[in-house]
This record gives sequence, structure tokens and C-alpha cells, in this order.
Amino acid sequence: MTNNTTTEAGTPVQSNSQPTFGLGARLLAEIFGTFVLVFGVAGTALFASSNTGYLGVALAVGLAVMASVFAVGHISGGHFNPAVTIGAAAAGRLPWKYVVPYFIAQIVGGAIASTILFLIAAGGPKGYLKAAQASGFASNGYGAHSPGGFDLASVIIVEVVLSAAFLYVILSVTAPGSAVGAFAPLAIGLALTMVHLVAIPVSNSSVNPARSIATAIYGGPAAQGQLWVFILAPLVGGLIAGLTWKPLFSRARKLASAS
Repeated sequence: MTNNTTTEAGTPVQSNSQPTFGLGARLLAEIFGTFVLVFGVAGTALFASSNTGYLGVALAVGLAVMASVFAVGHISGGHFNPAVTIGAAAAGRLPWKYVVPYFIAQIVGGAIASTILFLIAAGGPKGYLKAAQASGFASNGYGAHSPGGFDLASVIIVEVVLSAAFLYVILSVTAPGSAVGAFAPLAIGLALTMVHLVAIPVSNSSVNPARSIATAIYGGPAAQGQLWVFILAPLVGGLIAGLTWKPLFSRARKLASAS
């Protein structure tokens, strides 16, 4: 097994003189990881939430992202989320030239997952697919389309704040010298589980534009009409975290090491 480290620019550096991964491999990794994430969260919401409740959905997405980061994070950085990508770029961990290709790969991976879920639901009991689409197909929403009836302002706050918090965790546990080291995917998965436990009743928990786009494809006009919130709010949260992580946390780490 090759030991990997990451430069401040976000470019993987591999030992044993092995080459870094090219853009094609990175994009395939992002497609795969986003597919697993969306399949896990939306699949659990569509097929098992009546038995597992919010906790089951939150655990599903946390486990999905943890497993995917362990599997292919060494290839692409394990973003699987445009908000993570823009935050990583803003923090200097990813070259900006990769941002748009990563976005496209993540949207493609999510769309493949929701399409397969649509096909599975189509083979369910009579009326199953129609009911799933009528309920939004696990899409995000506010007002009448929020699980708890929360308004637009509440949804924007929760999506921006939790997206930023999630990015702070990711940037911290993957920073050089982090105490968690190889267990960073575990911390990231647990953080995403917490985020979903808080946000599911408010917005059905996005914090990921690719996830929201994937389910809105089959969620109908209401989900598609509210989709803008779940694209913009997580991106804003990710950008805030990316721009502020270094002055907030990197400086604190330096002060702590110097004392």
C-alpha cells in the first residue's frame, strides 16, 4: 500500500515515486463516490425511512461518505459534493481549474444514482413510484415541502451554517499534522451524520448541491422550483469555510504548537 500525503495546494503526493492521479481518474472517483452517497441517502429515504426514521437516513449518508472516502479519497480527495470542492479550492487545497470538472462529475454521479432509484421504485407495488414522486422523491424543500414546515429563512440558515461546519471538519481532519490521520474518513462520516440529524427535519438536509439536483430530477416541479436554495446555500457555506479556515484554525494550530 502506498502512503499518501497532501500538499497545501491540494495535489496528492505519493511516496515510492508513483505518479499522481490524472484528471480522468479523479473524475471517475468523484462520480463513484457521489453515486454511493446519493444512492445511500436517497435510497434509504425512499425505501426504508418508514422503518428507520431520520436516524437511519442520517446513518446511511454518513456510512456512505465514510466508505467512499476510504475507497477513493486518495484518488480525488473524496469530495462528492460541490460545496466541499469549492471550499477546498478556496482553502488552497485544490487547484481552481478542477472545480468545474469536479462539479460536473458529482452531478453526473448523483443523477445516475437517482435514475437507478427511480427504476427500482418503478418496479414496486402499485402506486409506489407515483407516491414517491408526489412526496418529492426525497428532495429538499422549504415551507410546505420542508419535513417540519420550516420557512425559507430557516432553511437557508441551516444549510449555510451546517455546510460551513462540515467543511471546517473536513479541512481540519485532512490538514497536515492532523491527529486523526488515516481515520479522517471516519470523522467526516460522523460529522455528516450529525449534520443530517439536525437538518433533515428542517430542509430534508442537502448540504450538497449534487444530492439535491439528483433527487429534484424526479421530484417534480415543486422540488425543481426550490432547487436554487439547495445549490446556492451549501456553496455559500462551503466558500465561507474555505476562505476562513486558514486564518481561524491554521493560525490556532501554529500558536498551540509554538507554546
